[in-house]
Amino acid sequence: MKKLLLTVLLCCLVGGTIFAGGKKEPAVDNSLEELKARGEFVLGLDDSFPPLGFREEKTNDIVGYDIDLATEVCKRLGVTLRCQPIDWNAKEQELNTGNIDCIWNGFTMTPEREEALSFTKPYLENAQVVIVRGDSQVKTLADLAGKTIGLQGGSSAADAVAANPEFQASLKEIIEVKDNLTALMDLEIGGVDAVVMDMVVGNYSIKTSGKDFVVLDESLSAEKYGVGFRKGDVKLRDEVQKILEEMAADGTVAEISTKWFDKDISVIGK
Repeated sequence: MKKLLLTVLLCCLVGGTIFAGGKKEPAVDNSLEELKARGEFVLGLDDSFPPLGFREEKTNDIVGYDIDLATEVCKRLGVTLRCQPIDWNAKEQELNTGNIDCIWNGFTMTPEREEALSFTKPYLENAQVVIVRGDSQVKTLADLAGKTIGLQGGSSAADAVAANPEFQASLKEIIEVKDNLTALMDLEIGGVDAVVMDMVVGNYSIKTSGKDFVVLDESLSAEKYGVGFRKGDVKLRDEVQKILEEMAADGTVAEISTKWFDKDISVIGK
């Protein structure tokens, strides 16, 4: 009987030890400290997304509204900014494998993305809009029935179309391309009847290119941009948010916004 009790007691002790050993301890968040120690902030982006992040034609340098914001954030953090072009279809993978520290490039906040990542508060408002040629007979979303549209693969434009099943079903074809600039070139030569893309990017492209494009009055969805970090990198996310709010308070954000949009369209701290 004593041997049986001893055996049971030993089993309980061993089982308790295994259970305790198998208990998952909460991960320690050293994201801010590690980045400062490394001295470099790696920003993942699609480098053909004007005016947020794109290649300057003459120098091939990566420039843009988001880049100016990030450059000032890094200056105040005491680290160097490195812009890392990535495949937009694999952006979350690039982030989660540690190749980049954040996704900062007109990155739309969605419930699914907010569940998987740590986002700052929104810094810009946007919408998914439809762009057509100036001589097009397409005036409304309904006019696109039986037509072909182009959009960037893996983008919020694709999500917006998918979220409107009736509109999607009415289309003849959806052509996915690598970036918005390619989609607009297809539109210009008549390869597609319309392009779905970010309002911010579309308006800027029309303004700077001088192309005869028109944005339809109807949009597919309203959205907001945020900076996305790995789920556990809360300290780094919070520090970036704090600096952005300081920049908004001292007028730096308004200055950068006016440079790219001719007015302050930021929603930081508002």
